[in-house]
Amino acid sequence: MKESEVPQDRSNIETTNMRELCYATDDKGNYTTALSSGWEPKTIALSNSIEDIKERTEAARLQVINNEVSPIAYFMELNKMDVGILAGYVGMWKWRIKRHFKPAVFAGLNDKVLQKYADAFLITTEQLKNFKG
Repeated sequence: MKESEVPQDRSNIETTNMRELCYATDDKGNYTTALSSGWEPKTIALSNSIEDIKERTEAARLQVINNEVSPIAYFMELNKMDVGILAGYVGMWKWRIKRHFKPAVFAGLNDKVLQKYADAFLITTEQLKNFKG
């Protein structure tokens, strides 16, 4: 796109007085950079993604309250992680993390394992163990 055509729509980044760096072509056809305040389709997609994350986090919170899953599932969603990403942070196999989602298994985890999760979520082990939703 041409430098003069870089979108300047209202967006989430505009409300924080930030701009997004985009590549465009100048009058001579050379690539250059230009700042954009946003692009409506991208803003809509980002808003939908954020809403989806909020819904999944709330669903996980309710599952913790109902003793269907452990707090690990909630904090994973809250931190915008999936099982694969969390596995990388804590250094465990995905199947093991899924097993730790079970409240009975979670209750038997030792402090060393809980500390790995707490470190990944940037919380204390007490916050992890005592989370009630």
